[in-house]
Amino acid sequence: MSIAAWRLFSRELDLSEARKTSFASLHDCFTRELRDGARPVDTRASVITSPCDGVVVACGPIRDNMLFQAKGIDYDLHELLDNESWSGLYRNGRYATLRLTAAMYHRFHAPYNCSIRQVRHIAGDLWNVNPPTFERVPLLYCRNERVVMPLQLESLNTTVTLVAVGAVLVGSIRLDFIDSGLNARDIGPATIACEASVAKGDQLGHFQHGSTIIVLAPEHCRLHETIYCGQVVRMGQPLMQAGAPV
Repeated sequence: MSIAAWRLFSRELDLSEARKTSFASLHDCFTRELRDGARPVDTRASVITSPCDGVVVACGPIRDNMLFQAKGIDYDLHELLDNESWSGLYRNGRYATLRLTAAMYHRFHAPYNCSIRQVRHIAGDLWNVNPPTFERVPLLYCRNERVVMPLQLESLNTTVTLVAVGAVLVGSIRLDFIDSGLNARDIGPATIACEASVAKGDQLGHFQHGSTIIVLAPEHCRLHETIYCGQVVRMGQPLMQAGAPV
């Protein structure tokens, strides 16, 4: 499909913010960079920003260890993260599930000044993550390929975790801060050590097509008052806030 034909079928596609307007392929367009200033980042010290553009398809408190996927379908933190100590950080915490549609900006960024010491790559399926699929496939996010990224937030003395979930046409998730590639065909989970320090708004990586990022925060954080299910958010806008739970 050409980019011109794609635009006929997707009113969401907006290239006015792109750094360049001519693309060699659909893949080149999917992974496009934005021009400087297209995504202002909220710099307030108490604010954890959205790591990506996306639709908030689920958000709220984590009930013990359970998160909401769709009506009648929940899933378990431990199955999502495949790491018991990490899942324990978010018991009764807060979460937001952000779905990137095919036409959206596909790069994701640091939600706060943070350090990254390791990531966990979990190979898996590549189910589509559109509403018809996550409304009928149990444990979808726990079955798909995903990369778990614990971020140690500077000054807040807390850890927020991003879970980048792969999807159809996204055979691997690209991370800027590690040298090794990530492939959905890898066998078994792998923990990859790294030494990265990034500022709020710095690019962390990209998807090669629309997908999902799940943001996990501990109990003493809360969703920002502007966040609700069905909302479209942009990278750099407030997503969560440090403080007493509400």
